[in-house]
This record gives sequence, structure tokens and C-alpha cells, in this order.
Amino acid sequence: MKITHTVYLLTGSNIGDRQLHLQHALEKIKAVAGSIISTSAIYQTQPWGVMNHEDYLNQAIQIETLLPAIELFEALRAIEISEGRTGSEKNTPRTLDIDILFYDDLNLEADQLIIPHPRLHQRRFVLEPLCDIAPDFMHPKIKKTVKDLLKDCTDGLQVKKVS
Repeated sequence: MKITHTVYLLTGSNIGDRQLHLQHALEKIKAVAGSIISTSAIYQTQPWGVMNHEDYLNQAIQIETLLPAIELFEALRAIEISEGRTGSEKNTPRTLDIDILFYDDLNLEADQLIIPHPRLHQRRFVLEPLCDIAPDFMHPKIKKTVKDLLKDCTDGLQVKKVS
């Protein structure tokens, strides 16, 4: 019996045609990772941790997948690379970034992957779009809903809905 997993992702782009990179991400995720169940609005967000980079476009996505977490991570990395992403340094401009926020209620700490995403509760650019599609999802470690995490978030960076 195949087990379907519910996964929440965040896509982001701040290089090139940001809207097109997000659209390609949706198409490629559907082709290789699973069914897209819902998508948030697209948000323009200030970059986290740096001042001199272009704003991001971000979108939260709910998918259902048969892939185990590590295989999903590898498939998403391949999508990022296919869109021109190079390197993996933190807080650098990116053609496409895809983060796994939640994978069912899994708690995983592997060398290259931590689920739930370890800083999602501190970042308004994650919580605003995620609240569009999963306001009542309970963070499996913090034991608060996404809408409560957003309400408690002290991140002051601008997050503006663009679509």
C-alpha cells in the first residue's frame, strides 16, 4: 500500500523573472513530486538577513506526495538547479529556492534536511503565505497553529500580497 504524505513548501525567487521561476516551480513540482493541492497568493517580501538584495516573490504550496522526505528534498533540489540556482550559501540571491516547511507531522534532523523547517516560526515571509493555505496546521514541535505563529511573530520585514 502506498502512503500519501501532505507536505507544505515555500518557493522563493529574487533573481531574473521571479514570477516565471515560481510558475516553473509549480509545473516541475507537479511533474516530479506529487499533486498540488493548494497554493497561496504570491507575496513580495524583503530579503531576510541582508539589506542590499532585491525583494523576493514567495508562495506557499501544499502538495501530496508518495516520495519519502529525503527523496522529495533531492527532487526539489534538482528543480532549483534546473532553474539556474547555484551554491547553497545562506541569505544569497536565488533564481529559485524551495523549502520543505512541514512533511505530515514529521520531526526529522538529517545532515542536509531538518523538518519542520527550523526557522519558519520566526519569518513573516514564510508565515503569511502559509497562513493562506494552512492557518490551522499545528506545528509538530512548537504545538501552535500557523495563524498563532504568525500572530506571535516579531519579524518586522515587509510582506505584501501581489496576487
